[in-house]
Amino acid sequence: MVKDLDKKIKAYALKNALAYKGKANPSSVLAGLFKEGLDKKDVKKVMPKIQKVIKDIEKLSLEKQKKEFGKFQSTVSEREIREGLPELPDVKKSGVVMRNSPSPSGPLHIGHAIISGLSINYVRKYGGRFILRIEDTNPENIDPKAYKLLEQDAKWLYPKTEIIIQSGRMKLYYEYAEKLIKKNSAYVCTCTGDDFREFAQEKKNCPCRKFNIKENQKRWKKMFTEFKPGEAVLRFKSSMQHKNPAMRDFPLARINETTHPRTKKKYRVWPLMNLAVTTDDIELKMTHIIRGKDHKDNAERQKMMYKVLGKKYPWTSFIGRIHLKGFELSSTKMREGIKSGKYSGWDDSELPTLVSLKKQGYKPEAFLKFAEKISLGENDKIIEKKEYFTLLKAFNKNL
Repeated sequence: MVKDLDKKIKAYALKNALAYKGKANPSSVLAGLFKEGLDKKDVKKVMPKIQKVIKDIEKLSLEKQKKEFGKFQSTVSEREIREGLPELPDVKKSGVVMRNSPSPSGPLHIGHAIISGLSINYVRKYGGRFILRIEDTNPENIDPKAYKLLEQDAKWLYPKTEIIIQSGRMKLYYEYAEKLIKKNSAYVCTCTGDDFREFAQEKKNCPCRKFNIKENQKRWKKMFTEFKPGEAVLRFKSSMQHKNPAMRDFPLARINETTHPRTKKKYRVWPLMNLAVTTDDIELKMTHIIRGKDHKDNAERQKMMYKVLGKKYPWTSFIGRIHLKGFELSSTKMREGIKSGKYSGWDDSELPTLVSLKKQGYKPEAFLKFAEKISLGENDKIIEKKEYFTLLKAFNKNL
């Protein structure tokens, strides 16, 4: 427990109140106490004290708050306590363009709200655009009802959210694939998966790598007409000797004849993540990206593609893994639970979906404040269910 806790609560509450016209924010007081060594497990005990102190302080005039703060000023750590999110570099006058990219397997849940919330906070801070990009180029893992749910959730969090659906942008992905082929930076590979993995492991070029641009253009056309699923894949020509095996001639597009919920049988050649994401980030003029650090390899792949295409890669920040302990965040498992009758629907009070928490009375701003509390940084975090709701309730109550 923090030494002189009561004094420190009052000191940080007064400091924050003076910075914001006499109104203190419990989350800012908590931030100060965390700097002093407050353990997260003690938040539930400390929060009622913070709220009581703030209530008493807000009864005072600004002049009296200043006078009172003079008594406690030495109690406050000399280290600067950050208010709000850290500044972003290279922000243009037009603001920022940022995104979050869920797959349509279910509605947004509290994990999505953290990444979306960080980007939304920055768009509100600097101006610009926030885009929810629904990544549905894998026809095999789609819940048709999720499209509407995702749009509703995103616009509840931030009404100005723009919605982009990847399956409606297929011609763009084909154009970018053809650009890469013309630059001799992509080729159609007909090796079996096992053979290619062996080449990659031995750092040897696969035989398909030797074909010229004209031959690859022919092979690319055959992916739409002749080749069967599994017989051909478009690969980015990076290096088969790259020190990171994940970077060695990674795939860009494949043949998949599964019926797509939106486009049915219209397409059989589907872009994989790195082709679709690179295309969209360039076309949508993405300026800043916040993503989980498990996407570091994907970011490196996309940087390679940006370089070949002569584009500057956006500023990117990686967030450490956030393990929300005690929550079921798998859309597949939640959907199975709904089908079996375990849950009444996506808005069941036991589910950590935004539609459920909205029904329980939580406001969008509470989730944005929670995202601000998480902030940027690659350190992994474990957040217990009780701790999560203690903080969320405090933010919601303060609103």
